[in-house]
Amino acid sequence: MGMSVSAKQAKSASSDMVKDLNSKFGKEGLEAEVRNKTGGSRKYAYVYVETPPEIWNKVAKWMLWKKGVDHCSMITGIHWPEKENHWQVVVHLMRMGVKNPKGEPIIVDTSNLVTSQVPVEIEVNMSLPAGREPSVPSVADVWVGADWNEKETWDLLGIDFEGHEGMRRVLLPHDTPTGYHPLQKQHKLRYHDFNEMYDDPQGFGRKPADIGRQK
Repeated sequence: MGMSVSAKQAKSASSDMVKDLNSKFGKEGLEAEVRNKTGGSRKYAYVYVETPPEIWNKVAKWMLWKKGVDHCSMITGIHWPEKENHWQVVVHLMRMGVKNPKGEPIIVDTSNLVTSQVPVEIEVNMSLPAGREPSVPSVADVWVGADWNEKETWDLLGIDFEGHEGMRRVLLPHDTPTGYHPLQKQHKLRYHDFNEMYDDPQGFGRKPADIGRQK
């Protein structure tokens, strides 16, 4: 199934979603706006959202069931120890409307789509305060694509996803010590001008909670 939308359609669909997001969740602290891509040959409009983490799962379910946002393409995190909000979670979503066709490929004439059906991209940002146990609600129960992304973000960065069933190491070895997440900025790994590595007294001799579990 293939489709291509115009810049006008992308802007209209993004504006429609921004209006509904602000109307539905604006009183709970969510802010949405239309932005334009700065790179690539097509600088199309997309939806930019900043939301409190507390309502994230509720917002995600609303976007799926009410706005047709059917694909989670990426979830990642950032550690900002020098900023007031030490942690950031970024989620990239899409409304594609793509079904698995049987037989010959289907080419969709997008000129016949109403605004609420036009494919659109969404970027969601959540800021978290300082602390050693950053956490946001999981959306693995909303989009299957969130499952691995949330595991990877926890594994590398240590941001937990509350409600995720089966959270475990997926990139680091299973004998990695509990509490060690290499993308946290306090870890000075052996690269560039850093020559420090953690040794056994600092934790590599300890056994993690998920030892023995399969990836």
